[in-house]
Amino acid sequence: MTLGQHLVELRKRLMIAAIALVVGMGVAFVVTEQVIDLLTVPIQLIAEARGTEFAKLNFTSITAGFDLRLRIAFAIGIILSAPVWVWQIWAFLVPGLTRKEVRYTIAFMAAAVPLFFGGTVVGWLIMPHIIELMAQFVPDQGALFFDAQYYYDFIFKLLLVVGIAFVLPVFLVALNVAGVISGMAILKGWRVAVLIAVIFSALATPAADIFSMLMLAGILIVLYLAAAAVSLLVDRRRRKRDSLLLAGAAE
Repeated sequence: MTLGQHLVELRKRLMIAAIALVVGMGVAFVVTEQVIDLLTVPIQLIAEARGTEFAKLNFTSITAGFDLRLRIAFAIGIILSAPVWVWQIWAFLVPGLTRKEVRYTIAFMAAAVPLFFGGTVVGWLIMPHIIELMAQFVPDQGALFFDAQYYYDFIFKLLLVVGIAFVLPVFLVALNVAGVISGMAILKGWRVAVLIAVIFSALATPAADIFSMLMLAGILIVLYLAAAAVSLLVDRRRRKRDSLLLAGAAE
């Protein structure tokens, strides 16, 4: 295919992905009320504990309610339309990949996608504790009005950051498979990894929420050690294959 034909195909696949996203957003917009109810569970718990006038979700502009629903619909629409746009990206790239690269890509996606969603689940579990803990620092004389846009951004970024953090060990394995870094080098860096995991967890969670910090740091450390173990196995298979090739060449 010429460059022009590639661009035409890319435009076609982008259009299909965009249509799927719009359809997914339309479906997601219907359930935004239920999603907002789930997102505001921590606020409801705070209100029950300290009074309904103490904690409320605050909308500061005329279009704030619609904007919030639109942003929620966009995030859910990306997830709902993922099978379509992932397939379009895959179909565009596969003709340029070797069979070995295709196998590696499938293995990478099979590991990265569940880890990402697993990370978002962990982020969702620690999110209410963070919000409730921070609310305890507000004096009884005050009131806690959560700006709707800021509140959503906080939860969305928390889930996104924790989800990406869970995928980082897969990138380490990918670098090992590519021959950039050895499994032993990954294992030897466990002290730095533990330090980074603790610092990241401390930044992602409030300083007073020790339980959430330790839970997140512990999971990240386990994933790092798992990546090191997988990389050591890959190195072992690579050395065994190389030794067989050298023996064959010597014969």
